[in-house]
Amino acid sequence: MGVLTFIYLVAITAEAMSGALAAGRRRMDIFGVAVVAFVTALGGGTVRDLILGHFPIGWTQHPTYIYLVIGAGLLTVLVAPYLHHLKRTFLVLDALGLVAFSLIGCDVALQMDYPVAVVIMAGMITGIFGGILRDVLCAQVPVVFQREIYAMVSLAVCMLFLGLRALGVDPTWNTVISLVTGLSLRLAAIYFSWSLPTFAYDRRWD
Repeated sequence: MGVLTFIYLVAITAEAMSGALAAGRRRMDIFGVAVVAFVTALGGGTVRDLILGHFPIGWTQHPTYIYLVIGAGLLTVLVAPYLHHLKRTFLVLDALGLVAFSLIGCDVALQMDYPVAVVIMAGMITGIFGGILRDVLCAQVPVVFQREIYAMVSLAVCMLFLGLRALGVDPTWNTVISLVTGLSLRLAAIYFSWSLPTFAYDRRWD
C-alpha cells in the first residue's frame, strides 16, 4: 500500500465521520447518517469519475471502501459525545484529505490524457465536492462557498503538482512536496483565519 493510498483511507474515514456529525446536527435517522457519511467521503471521486467518463467508478471496484465509510459513519453515532476532544485532529485529517483527494483527482485525469485545465478541475472536484454534497444534503450553504480558504488550497496543490511534474521532479518527491505544502497552507489558513473577500448584494430588482 502506497503512502497516498493509506492517507486516502484515513481521509475517507475522517470525512465519513464529519458527514455523520453534520447529519446528527440535522437530527437525521440512521439511514440518513449512513447516506451523508457515504456521500461526504466518496462523493467527490464519484462526481469526478462521472464527469471524466472514468468507469467503472472507483469505489465500485473496492467494496471495502463502502464498509469503511458507512461503518465509520455509524460508529460516529456511538462515540459522538467524545469527539469534541478531537476537534484539532479532525481539522488536520480533513486538511490531509483535501490535499490527498486533490492529488488523486489530478492523477486520474492525467492517466486519461486530459488537458491541464481539466486535470486541475478534476483535482478540485475530487477535493471539495464531497463537502459540498454533504452541506447540500444538510440544507446548508456549502462552507467552501462562504468563508474559508479551502478550494483555493486544492487549486494551489493541483497547480504545484502539475508544475513540479512539468519540471521533471520525481513522482514520489512531487507527491511528498505537494502534500506537505498543501497541508501547511490549509493549516495556516485555519490558524490565521485567512478568507477570501465576500460578495454581499441585498438590493432587490423591482
